[in-house]
Amino acid sequence: MGENREYITHPDEKGSINIAEDVVAIIAAEAALETEGVAALSASLGKDIAELLGGKKNLSKGVRVTCEGDVLTLDVYIIAKLGAAVNKVGAAAQEAVAQAVESTTGFAPSAVNVHVCGVALDKDK
Repeated sequence: MGENREYITHPDEKGSINIAEDVVAIIAAEAALETEGVAALSASLGKDIAELLGGKKNLSKGVRVTCEGDVLTLDVYIIAKLGAAVNKVGAAAQEAVAQAVESTTGFAPSAVNVHVCGVALDKDK
């Protein structure tokens, strides 16, 4: 397996299933971005600088996955579109992320915390 990667492990009678936390983060990011009212995902300043220096685009930016034992917690950092009801956008993103992660990986997240970090303004053309 890869270096410095965290895996979510599910034991099975024939062995075990290992899913990288990055995979779960990408699934969550895509689900959040497809939610109506979400303009983008927000990342921390440190991740943005590392992305610029490293030249690699991090597809899981804006999502933090924490797995302790059987407890899977997701923190999703979004930027809402101007004019959207922030509480409805947050609830819709929360439901979409939980459903996408569970249906794709088989692991039901214990919590999906949606953090609205800002509002995207429309650019005049």
